[in-house]
Amino acid sequence: MPYDLATNFTGLEFVNPFVLASAPPTESKQKILRAFEAGWGGVVTKTIGMHPVENVAGPKTIFQRASEAKPYVSRNKRPDTVSHSSWNWELISDQPLDQWLPDLEEIKTTYPDRMLIASIMAGAGNAEEMEHWRKLARACVGAGCDAIELNMSCPHMDRKDMGAHIANDEDIIRSILKAVTGAVDVPIWVKLTPSSASLVEGARAAYAAGAASISLCNTFPSLPLMDPETLKFEVEVDGLVASGGLGGLAILHQAIQRVSEVSRAFPDKSISGIGGIRGFREAFNFIAHGAGNLQVCTAAMEEKGSGGIGVNLIKELTSDLGDYLQRKGYSSIEEFRGVARERVVQHSQVRRKSEAYNGGYAQTA
Repeated sequence: MPYDLATNFTGLEFVNPFVLASAPPTESKQKILRAFEAGWGGVVTKTIGMHPVENVAGPKTIFQRASEAKPYVSRNKRPDTVSHSSWNWELISDQPLDQWLPDLEEIKTTYPDRMLIASIMAGAGNAEEMEHWRKLARACVGAGCDAIELNMSCPHMDRKDMGAHIANDEDIIRSILKAVTGAVDVPIWVKLTPSSASLVEGARAAYAAGAASISLCNTFPSLPLMDPETLKFEVEVDGLVASGGLGGLAILHQAIQRVSEVSRAFPDKSISGIGGIRGFREAFNFIAHGAGNLQVCTAAMEEKGSGGIGVNLIKELTSDLGDYLQRKGYSSIEEFRGVARERVVQHSQVRRKSEAYNGGYAQTA
């Protein structure tokens, strides 16, 4: 049976469903052009903002490895280890908007069949910041971007009106979407923080305000490990550390649950799945729980010799997806998207050893 890796997601035609997420792999024109040459169906640029950004005076990202020998998890390079996670406290792009715009134009002109999504971020709470959202969106779309992703999820912003700090406020979500949807006529993706007890309500507010998709999950707020012998963190500057973001395989199961929660609440809405995708098996699980688009970061950054853009990874992902579609007789991912959705239930709906079990509490008269 013939199959097609192409997918229509939020009205955009992707040559395949695999996208590089907003992160160091998409921080420059050179990297994005190489990513498209390698075969990625789309990229989300490193987040573009209006405000000056200066990163820490030390390492911004580390990769942690797991081992059966002590220490079980560490960034230390040792034999016989496997990838565990990434950790970063890197900020948004330090490249100004005016420098991004000609780069975006060249990228889209060079690869017109690939989807270019601009990640943008501004503040909240006043008219000036709303105008910043509009200006960023208009400029990026004017330069050729096919969609906009609103960064409401960065876990390490000092400003309390930015990133993950605002993703729990439904009024702010609505106000930003009102500003952006009124400024441009392209699909708007909203990247919400996974660290929220009201994630579904935040997604509800975003969809109702015009979001074409929710992107889940950004990295989880976290801290690096400290060495008990030296009392040094595995990444620090002058002995100090601040909250950063955990990504990679370590967040896979949590990311899938967040996607599942939103997908079950809004089965007819679009979700871009992110968090721990290292191969087709992980990607399949996001699709099975309802994602129609897959974003990848840590696995691409870890690939040796690729410059952090996953040259071999995208070949593996597309080859394995194609093989799966062919073996199962599917024509596209839409034929199995959401297949797991109805099998995720409340604990009370899972069969127990005894039919008399009532949840462990005494029933009242």
